[in-house]
Amino acid sequence: MVVSEVRPSPNFGERNDVSSPDMIVLHYTGMADAASALSRLCTAGTEVSAHYVVLEDGNIIQCVPESKRAWHSGNSHWAGEADVNSRSIGIEIVNRGHDLGYPDFPLRQIAAVITLCKGIIIRREIPAHRIVGHSDVAPGRKKDPGEKFPWRLLADSGVGHWVEPAPIARGESKMLGASGDEVTALQEALARYGYEIPVTGRYDNKTIDVVAAFQRHFRPDYIDGVADYSTLTTLEELLATLPQTALAS
Repeated sequence: MVVSEVRPSPNFGERNDVSSPDMIVLHYTGMADAASALSRLCTAGTEVSAHYVVLEDGNIIQCVPESKRAWHSGNSHWAGEADVNSRSIGIEIVNRGHDLGYPDFPLRQIAAVITLCKGIIIRREIPAHRIVGHSDVAPGRKKDPGEKFPWRLLADSGVGHWVEPAPIARGESKMLGASGDEVTALQEALARYGYEIPVTGRYDNKTIDVVAAFQRHFRPDYIDGVADYSTLTTLEELLATLPQTALAS
């Protein structure tokens, strides 16, 4: 175990109808410093917690036992499941976030995240495609851990699902207000990967939010919510590299 300290949080409960978690959800704390984040996560009444907190120096603090349901994802969905907290282990990574300057993640911190996740993967048999960000399970509501988070590095180390993003190039793109079969196919593909998205055939605000969340994780060089060639091709390659049993219905 790589935990350097246990700081118990009173904010947890029992997992609902889940014998063992099969997801990892990664967050950033989005607060000014680690002390502020830990205070919030470990204070009764805040209704927020996580299983682990990874500090900038690579130290890891455990706040909730893995067997319990931490309160980290809020109103979130993945692969047709609404109670993400019951199915997941939540890891908070200390970083000020988008509203407070959004610094880079130190390499020693990322190394600790990788080590922590690899241990959880081994213990819980977590599939690669079920290691996601808060923004994936709550598009439009959350941005963390954000486009600076090195998902590629994690995948290279055996943590998470990743393909090389297709190059960004000029070409047709689907934008707000568009409708038709191509938009329906896009929404269905995002839903098959796991995103919560109504299949309406209209490129509405919800679709923009989900596409932006997808880009933030899998095509982080440019995030605009527009399904361009790069976004569509990357999504197709991700779906093609999933086992058939992993595809969300």
